[in-house]
Amino acid sequence: MNVPDDLRFAPTHEWLRAADGRVGISDHAQAELTDIVYVDLPKVGTKLTAGQTVAVVESVKAASDIYCPVGGEVVEVNEALAGNPALVNTDPYGDGWLFKLKDVEDKDAGVLLDAETYRQQISA
Repeated sequence: MNVPDDLRFAPTHEWLRAADGRVGISDHAQAELTDIVYVDLPKVGTKLTAGQTVAVVESVKAASDIYCPVGGEVVEVNEALAGNPALVNTDPYGDGWLFKLKDVEDKDAGVLLDAETYRQQISA
């Protein structure tokens, strides 16, 4: 399973790239969901708290809630997913990102799991 070292992870399998505020779901999560067919993203301007339901990802297998890994305001959503939700499957840490939060601080990201701890979680 691909787990990039530069990301932080929520125990619920969302990732955060603190450098740019992007959020998505992990390679492990997309593999468990299988073929993603629809993504319901938040509206730009939505203010969120850590752990709040923010989006829904639907696959041929199930629908799954996506939680915000840290608090913040949504400043951008990945419009490409409307036409190609499978990007979450093919490139979960790149073109398959879900939304971007404004001004994520390192102290907020610090409450999330580092890559090594997340690897241990998904291998248990």
